[in-house]
Amino acid sequence: MIERTVKTNLDGMNWSQLLQRFGLALVYGALIVGLSLLSDRFLTVSNQINIVRQASINGIVAVGMTLVILTGGIDLSVGSILALAAVVTADILKQGMPVPLGIGIGLGIGGLMGAINGFIISRANIPPFIATLGMMTVGRGLTLMYTQGKPITGLPDAFRFIGTASVYGIPMPIIVVGMVFIVAMIVLARTRFGEYVYLLGDNPVAARLAGINTRKMVVAVYTISGICSALAGLILVARLDSAQPVIGQGYEFNAIAAVVVGGTSFSGGEGTLLGTLLGTLLIETLNNGLNLLNVSQLWEQVVKGAVIALALLFYNAINQKSR
Repeated sequence: MIERTVKTNLDGMNWSQLLQRFGLALVYGALIVGLSLLSDRFLTVSNQINIVRQASINGIVAVGMTLVILTGGIDLSVGSILALAAVVTADILKQGMPVPLGIGIGLGIGGLMGAINGFIISRANIPPFIATLGMMTVGRGLTLMYTQGKPITGLPDAFRFIGTASVYGIPMPIIVVGMVFIVAMIVLARTRFGEYVYLLGDNPVAARLAGINTRKMVVAVYTISGICSALAGLILVARLDSAQPVIGQGYEFNAIAAVVVGGTSFSGGEGTLLGTLLGTLLIETLNNGLNLLNVSQLWEQVVKGAVIALALLFYNAINQKSR
């Protein structure tokens, strides 16, 4: 098993290393302080729960996206996979299929589409950008064909539980995303699969020489991304009680933004799910704050784009300083 040494001792770390490790948390804290001063509604318990609940959908998608980007890839099809899995599941549940079986089929659709992405990338040597762009188009087209452009509503209450219920006051979407992050963190930090993910992104040649089946790893990572996208879609539909044919549009951008802002390198082999979690919360907190301040939705896109650009510049500058 390949070992990664994680430094926990802060002694001897220079300022650039400290910023690299704690810079995002400091920015997130500063954003919370700033918004709490600008709006008296921001720090209310209900608003904070709303932020985390809103972030849960993107957070689940971002977990899969993190694994993909850690291997040096990218997945532009997550929004379309989310949509197709969601509408098919909603339709078969409405027709009377048992909820557990319907959910399993939805997750299976996501996993299958992700596996196809991984197979095309690893076997046909198609760049991830091109392969997943094609799947994004195919998935969206299949979604529109399946629904005939019409929403699917009236879902069973047993299914809506995962999107609308609460356990001890904690909404189910928050519980689900918490479980997904915990499991994924354990897998990345404590298993051979996690070691291989980092090595594949850091040095694919060394990974092959170490005996790792890199093709299977690529298929596995994209399959996980597809399952995460499908799960996010099921929770979103359960919460809204409606599966719209345009559901999931732009989610690839939000997931990539969360991962990049969280510090995961596009070149692969560097990043953490904790960073992705903070990036997801930061982006949703920013969205929430802009809404509370009555900022136009048109400006929200500008601000998010600027945040991503600044994050890339920040991490690039810090990485150069720490070398």
